[in-house]
Amino acid sequence: MRHQLLIAFGVLIVGLAALFSFNTWQQARAAKQFVQSPTPTIFVHGWGSSAHAEEKMADAARNAGVTNTIVRANVARNGQVSFNQTIPAHAVNPIVEVNLADNKLSHYQNNYAQGYHHGGTYVKNVVLALEHQHHYQAINLVGHSMGNLEIINYINDNRHNHRLPRVDHLVAIAGHYNGFIGQSVATGNVNPRTGKPKREDPGFKELTDLHRTFPTNTRVLNIYGDKGDGSHSDGDVPVNSAKTLKYLVTPRAKSYREVEIHGKNAQHSKLHNNAQVNRELINFLWAK
Repeated sequence: MRHQLLIAFGVLIVGLAALFSFNTWQQARAAKQFVQSPTPTIFVHGWGSSAHAEEKMADAARNAGVTNTIVRANVARNGQVSFNQTIPAHAVNPIVEVNLADNKLSHYQNNYAQGYHHGGTYVKNVVLALEHQHHYQAINLVGHSMGNLEIINYINDNRHNHRLPRVDHLVAIAGHYNGFIGQSVATGNVNPRTGKPKREDPGFKELTDLHRTFPTNTRVLNIYGDKGDGSHSDGDVPVNSAKTLKYLVTPRAKSYREVEIHGKNAQHSKLHNNAQVNRELINFLWAK
């Protein structure tokens, strides 16, 4: 019996040593492949959605070895922010999944342009709540659908507030900057060189100052979908509407790149659960 226990104990020790070695190897591999930064990346979901829409992207980053830290920021309707856990002091590439109680901007059903400004205050409150945990020099922002409009309004409304951390990277996924499908303005012609639409949605007009004020240290990745069904859209957002982000951020952005996703997995809600999207944002945000 004692002999069997010794063998079992030996097997356990060997297994733990192997696991430790594997984890050490994984960490070393990740350190070579990805930046090792304290900068948090904040994910903001779309209309009627929740942090669950961000989980696949965050999990893909964790599985790739980008980070071991994913926290959730719950934002109440009054803007108060609470976290399910604190970000460790020396966390590498931490991810923050935002969960909005007011996920339909319910008081702004007849004026979404103003609603997006209000949504921008939710983003600001998350940033300030993070600042209470640790003083971050920079943040990354990732939005899907309405989350993009809340993020871009946060940037626009706080462009003169130098006490806030700078935005290093901005990833826009399915952003309806110049309106939704069904709105003629959203499908109108867009200057391919500048991104300027021929006609402007009211919400877009409120953002045009960014063409002259967008932060010059921010890199931008604009991801949008075309299902290939003839609508030239992801089913909700026309390609041309998404492309107008170019006008808002260039020529000031440190870099600007567009990625068009094709096929059935380019559908609006599938874009936040899409392997190609995951690869693009991981490489853009964290690859060395």
